[in-house]
Amino acid sequence: MSKKKYYVVWKGKKTGVFSSWQACKRQIDGFEGAQYKSFFSLDEADIAFSKTYKDYKGKNTSKPNLTEKEKAEYGTPIAESLSVDAACAGNPGILEYRGVLTNSKKEIFKQGPFKNGTNNIGEFLALVHGLAILKKKNLKDYPIYSDSKIAMSWVHQKKCKTNIYFDSNNKELLDLIKRAEHWLLNNSYSNPILKWETKAWGEIPADFGRK
Repeated sequence: MSKKKYYVVWKGKKTGVFSSWQACKRQIDGFEGAQYKSFFSLDEADIAFSKTYKDYKGKNTSKPNLTEKEKAEYGTPIAESLSVDAACAGNPGILEYRGVLTNSKKEIFKQGPFKNGTNNIGEFLALVHGLAILKKKNLKDYPIYSDSKIAMSWVHQKKCKTNIYFDSNNKELLDLIKRAEHWLLNNSYSNPILKWETKAWGEIPADFGRK
């Protein structure tokens, strides 16, 4: 059973704190530029509503914060590394993905928008794109971070196991997937693919900040 969440709407048909997704959705559906977020407790939601959306944009607020001791157990991310992420408006929807240097957030590549994609597809393509760039630059041991276990699994299996329907609207995306799978089948790499621990470190540096 999923834990109950509370939703803050800073900008919508009505603003305030709502105790269900359905109630929140009624306030933001069809409202251009809506600003909202979910929180794990009513107290956190009340505090958030007294502040601004900018204070929480790009932050994971739907889970309780770890204690300093719990954070210490995860250690710290490797600064000299590449971080990748994807953003998808809808499922399927308009997809983008990118890679940045973890320490500086300097963007190394960005692709999209693509029609009728999914976040998992984007995360997969971002990982393969990152691996290809690192190989081309001969950075054999340079780590690459992703916050998607599914995408990491697909890369290890050398297969994008999406069940999305492809047609003329997203043929470009299908072609990219085939190219990525072909690259994995015909190239080796030694770069560590590491899980970005969002609950301990915050959003991955490549995050698009649209949550």
